[in-house]
Amino acid sequence: MRQVENLLRGTVTLTARGAFPERLLNLCAQEQVPCWGLEWVDEHALRLITLRQKLRRLEELAQRVGCEIEIEDSRGLPAFLRRFRKRYAFLVGLALSVAAVCILSRFILTIQVTGNEQVSSATILSQLRQQGVRPGVYGPSLDRKSIAQRVLLEMPDLSWMSINLYGTRLEVVVREAVKAPELDREEGYYDVVSQADGIILQVEPLAGEALVAEGDTVAKGEVVISGLVSMPPPQYSDLPTRYYQTHARGRVWARTWRTLRGAIPLQAQVKEYTGKERTLWSISFFGFSLDFFRNSSIPWESYDKITTVYQGSLPGGQRLPMMLTAQRCRAYETQSVDVDVEAAQALVEEGLARRLQDLIGPDGQVLSQNFTARVADGMLEVTLSAECQEEIGQETPSSREIPEEDSSAEQE
Repeated sequence: MRQVENLLRGTVTLTARGAFPERLLNLCAQEQVPCWGLEWVDEHALRLITLRQKLRRLEELAQRVGCEIEIEDSRGLPAFLRRFRKRYAFLVGLALSVAAVCILSRFILTIQVTGNEQVSSATILSQLRQQGVRPGVYGPSLDRKSIAQRVLLEMPDLSWMSINLYGTRLEVVVREAVKAPELDREEGYYDVVSQADGIILQVEPLAGEALVAEGDTVAKGEVVISGLVSMPPPQYSDLPTRYYQTHARGRVWARTWRTLRGAIPLQAQVKEYTGKERTLWSISFFGFSLDFFRNSSIPWESYDKITTVYQGSLPGGQRLPMMLTAQRCRAYETQSVDVDVEAAQALVEEGLARRLQDLIGPDGQVLSQNFTARVADGMLEVTLSAECQEEIGQETPSSREIPEEDSSAEQE
């Protein structure tokens, strides 16, 4: 630490010559003039080191004891700056550099968003930009508390936000709101309706009245669990059958047969690059863009564009709002080529299998399947026939009403 302090304050190495140079050391000790690195050059000369700011006082003490002072070397920051005292351009540049560092360090270069999981960082940054928070803005001028409150009013998915400024880095810490559970507000009455033709394997009514049993055949659109529930009267009673409506629920499993079709052309259009290329460059700094191709255009009708962005970053990996963009354009022409029939059939079969799985759901099973293919009018047509086991019940609003007999009975 003392070495660093001496480097900043500056040191001088000198030689004191006289009849009794040791008397100079005694005076320096009395006047508290620091000296170190003592070395006898001969019996009348002594080399030592002192602080630059104590040099004048040491020369006065040397005159009192009849010694001559000869400066051999100067080190430290003052000696380094003294070399440039006549180089005005360097001093002006140094002053401007220091001023630029002090001023530019007050501007925001990067914005970091943390604490978000469901709400994307791009959405939060877009809302902050509307409030004037973006790279290049003067950091101390931002009313961070007020900005956070306005953003929270515009984004109900966030419950809390804190904006912290660390030099040129702005940190935005957010907490997402906990969504209230959705209330099951049912209106009207529902039936469970079959979504496909099939043979019933199992019926599990949770609410409502089952209208089918194991082994029954049902058609698409047929009610399998009714939301209109009947209540028979007691035995040997003259009371009529009563009904009430409810939201029918349950699971209905059935064996079904699915037929799906798909087609693909036997000729495809492919790209053939002509070898003509062109690269368009642009630069972006603090949100301002400068294009180097304003007066140029792409002369080709068909071309691919590949965009490569080179973004500046700090040694720690933090990205800066400075980007160099290169747009590489490659011209091409389209040509018709024949498609491999086997590869095309395999592609269509894979797509039909995915469609079938989407239809029967994750709990459904494919018991057996068969593919057939034929070529017609330049198209390859593939048909999938499958036997499946799936849940076919779906809740749909009921349009049935309570029978009039029951209503009249209630009036009596």
